[in-house]
Amino acid sequence: MKLVRYGPSGQEKPGLIDAQGQLRDLSAQVADIDGAALSPASLHKLAAIDAASLPAVSGPVRHGPPVARVGKIICVGLNYADHAAETGAPIPAEPILFLKPSSSIIGADDTVVIPRGSVKTDWEVELGVVIGKKASYVTEAEALDHVAGYTIVNDVSEREYQLERGGQWDKGKGCDTFSPIGPWMVTKDEVADPQNLGLWLDVNGKRFQDGSTRTMIFPVAKLVSYISEFMSLLPGDIISTGTPPGVGLGQKPPLYLKAGDAMRVGIQGLGEQRQATRAWSRELA
Repeated sequence: MKLVRYGPSGQEKPGLIDAQGQLRDLSAQVADIDGAALSPASLHKLAAIDAASLPAVSGPVRHGPPVARVGKIICVGLNYADHAAETGAPIPAEPILFLKPSSSIIGADDTVVIPRGSVKTDWEVELGVVIGKKASYVTEAEALDHVAGYTIVNDVSEREYQLERGGQWDKGKGCDTFSPIGPWMVTKDEVADPQNLGLWLDVNGKRFQDGSTRTMIFPVAKLVSYISEFMSLLPGDIISTGTPPGVGLGQKPPLYLKAGDAMRVGIQGLGEQRQATRAWSRELA
């Protein structure tokens, strides 16, 4: 299934995309696409519904974040060897973890706001892993049993805040609008191998990132197991699994986003995002 949340920000309704690409409303079946709706039992019930019996939604609609009330986004830094090389960082011996706040989450095609005074806002296409069942001290063999599905995350990052302002990475990762997610969540039964997905990102029509999840240092099952040693993963949590090479920081010379730029972000089988950027203003605060 492709599960979506559609409608104005803060008023999203649950839905699904049927086999013909038609958006259909799920409001009579589930209150929202949240942690409770992502449990194995709930997903089984939703999968049994005849999609053709659901109300069709016509006209253009906004796709909100596909998961409501995300508890936490756990991000993995430098999880592609070639990305680590382009940033001048050593290949990590263990996964590097940091958190992004839920206040950074926006829909797949919502506007990314360049923070006030920022001159080093960057892009990162990443595979998002959505948790469907609590995971605590799970083995790698068990790990994917705790996954509900997969989505796209653009881990927008401010490199000056991240690398030059002291402390941990969070300052450069958690700004408002820095986590576009979606356009939908694809349930894990429709993703044969999460370690064999192409992923790409264009800025103003030029492709900068063009990689594959095959080159992850730590694969999805390892990440779920590893993270569950340090914190419980709860239904609705999202793991953002790292980015392939081609970020702005790695260009020669470095290249960063400015107001008016356009990003196109995609992962094989998971859809595409399209974001415009704009400068921060007090009206947006």
